[in-house]
Amino acid sequence: MAEQKAVILDADGVRRALTRIAFEIIEKNKGTDHLLLAGIKTRGVYLAQRIAAKLGEVEGKAPPVLALDVTPWRDDKPRGSGSLPPLDPRIAGATVILVDDVLYTGRTVRAAIEALAHSGRAGRIQLAVLVDRGHRELPIRPDYTGKNLPTSREERVSVRLTEVDGEDTVVILEHEDTKNDCG
Repeated sequence: MAEQKAVILDADGVRRALTRIAFEIIEKNKGTDHLLLAGIKTRGVYLAQRIAAKLGEVEGKAPPVLALDVTPWRDDKPRGSGSLPPLDPRIAGATVILVDDVLYTGRTVRAAIEALAHSGRAGRIQLAVLVDRGHRELPIRPDYTGKNLPTSREERVSVRLTEVDGEDTVVILEHEDTKNDCG
């Protein structure tokens, strides 16, 4: 069982972090031409849609958003027997920004890069995450980060979004069995 330890971002904090990410994307890419946002299912898709909307507000045209299911490429979870997605012509030559809620070990992002490569050949791939909590197992780092959040391995970061959970918050959860551990 996990217990909430701290609220890291409330709804306004999430909104501000996504706005900052959107402006950094515009600055780094000199606009939004040839951009494609690929949200990693599930919460990454909603974050990508929000970032795309903000980019559209600022630049006059929102980039397309692709929902990316990385399950067939995961190396740390059982693989499904589902079929692989077809090629997506929008990826060819585009600057694809992978969007996810939490960056932890880097394994989900590695799987996302493989999934993307299977679906087309991007011109460039960048990474945007709402929360970077550290503890990388692979040499992956985000180009855009909403919040750097040093955590222990015993803690869990939970991103709750209105579209899925009915509220926008980022919280740290602490497992009951480690909370009272004095060793």
